[in-house]
Amino acid sequence: MIVVAGDALVDLIVRADGSITAVPGGGPYNSARAVGRLGMPVSWIGGLSSDRFGRDLEAGLTGAGVDLAMAQRTELPTTLALAEIGADGAASYRFYTDATSAPAVLPEPLAAGLPVDTDAVLTGTLGFVLEPMATTLEGMVAALSPDVLLMIDPNCRPSITRDPDAFRARLTRVLARTDVVKVSTEDLEFLLPGASVNAAVAWVQAIGPRVVLVTDGAAPVRVVVDGVEHAVAAPQVEVVDTIGAGDTFGGAFLACLVQGGGRRHSAGDPDAVVRAARFAVRASAFVCQRAGANPPTLAELGGWPPA
Repeated sequence: MIVVAGDALVDLIVRADGSITAVPGGGPYNSARAVGRLGMPVSWIGGLSSDRFGRDLEAGLTGAGVDLAMAQRTELPTTLALAEIGADGAASYRFYTDATSAPAVLPEPLAAGLPVDTDAVLTGTLGFVLEPMATTLEGMVAALSPDVLLMIDPNCRPSITRDPDAFRARLTRVLARTDVVKVSTEDLEFLLPGASVNAAVAWVQAIGPRVVLVTDGAAPVRVVVDGVEHAVAAPQVEVVDTIGAGDTFGGAFLACLVQGGGRRHSAGDPDAVVRAARFAVRASAFVCQRAGANPPTLAELGGWPPA
């Protein structure tokens, strides 16, 4: 079982021609669907509204095989993100979060802990920004069983992070328990302004994580395991947009690692980590070739890579 925790929201995608399309989104939401479409058991923790958008989000999760036993329902309206697509297919975001569903994740429903068969947890994005969700998920991390693998995708959003220093302090506390971190070069610049990528990666690993996955658009992914770097090239594809590509990468990476028998000890196995990163790059490239966050199925990717 993989547990994914964090925000689900609706992206209002504004394209260059001015057209607007509403699509389900949110980093953890996309990652959970990516895991589910690969056929791995996955459960999602987050807030879901009773409104039409909330029902659409729920349908997207259940349609991908995601278990919602730990989801928290609310009458608050669904959180919205305005995603403007540039000429290169990349998206920039503005968020509408006050008194909405995504932040409404409370600790009491999680008091009994995660399912006993939980192998790994993936969380991040607005999960460590919006309250009360941020405090709830930090508490969840602190209570994890020692053998559960924890993967964090900060997916930093400077435009909505009102107190960057407090966010960095929270993330530092979480990283002390983290095994795998997936970050973009933009994330690293936000977390450690002015530092080189190498210096920022060293800073992250000094806190605790054994694996750091650094993405940089179409450039090869830098896979750093216990200080040793491996490069994983991304296939060249015709990009429609990049929405959900990084989220799919994270979900596919963790799914592949767990599918190969991995729990927390797997973070120290370079072969297993690189295998999972190669699979994740293929899944991410697949998403870039179609509009919106639309993760591939295992059949579309031709099955799991050989061990």
